[in-house]
Amino acid sequence: MQFEATSYNAHQDWFGKQYSDDDKRWEAINSWIEQKKNHTINYYIQNRLLELIRPLLNTSNQWLTVGDGYGFDANYLYENGQKVVATDISPTFLEMSKQAGLLEDFSIENAEKLSFADNTFDYALCKEAYHHFPRPYMAVYEMLRVVKKGVILIEPHDPLSKMPFLLALRNILDNWNVNTLQKYWKNRYSFEEVGNYVFKLSERECEKMAMGINMPVIAFKGINNNYYKASTAYENYQSPAFKKLQRKIRWHNLLCKLTLMPYQVLSAIIFKQTPDEQTMTELKKNGYRVYILPKNPYLK
Repeated sequence: MQFEATSYNAHQDWFGKQYSDDDKRWEAINSWIEQKKNHTINYYIQNRLLELIRPLLNTSNQWLTVGDGYGFDANYLYENGQKVVATDISPTFLEMSKQAGLLEDFSIENAEKLSFADNTFDYALCKEAYHHFPRPYMAVYEMLRVVKKGVILIEPHDPLSKMPFLLALRNILDNWNVNTLQKYWKNRYSFEEVGNYVFKLSERECEKMAMGINMPVIAFKGINNNYYKASTAYENYQSPAFKKLQRKIRWHNLLCKLTLMPYQVLSAIIFKQTPDEQTMTELKKNGYRVYILPKNPYLK
């Protein structure tokens, strides 16, 4: 069996193994609904990721969410007045999320082989799922195929491209012994229990993808958000743990502004068509850096 087929099978089965019966699945869905209501730290962390798409919500659009296992990403869009189809390779949760009123429509889809026609949607959102795909570039190309306006990727940030010292150190050590750095950089080659290599996102990687297929515009924003702790996940915004979290975010934001560390999470928007003036303004107002990409002079 080819490695990608092995990966597909593992991901199709993963939710079912983690949540082996309907009672456990309903418990997970109802827990999320309660977390939203009670403003828990876990909800806050997840909502900060979804707020990265806020500049694109000023008008009603047709959205596709990709790798949206529980349907919670689609629920955010649905509650913000957007039309949305939630998709995931696993059928475990989406039907139940629809029954719970969290979303209106869903489809069981392989991100690398989407069943939709070209230009079916306005936008595709892929939040924290890119790193699960065995061939993520293929998934991005598929998302771009089925949208008219653009694709939003929200993923852990690959630190190497933003840390020249680490890159220089790697080059020096690899020139001496390619195994030396691996002893200290433990997650240089990371794999998840479900069986996939963990891809991380970089600005340069997205830029190359966009330039390679002649996309017009790309936008980036980084945030610090990797602070989940099971012991405090269900505490609310009034708790000491939440205030500690806020202090940590402020401190890490300062380090990022001083270019002493990269942001932990990268939001990359690859636009298939140049955004209108209102969208451009909203993106910049919300902290995005927007790049107008040069056209390939040899293509008409």
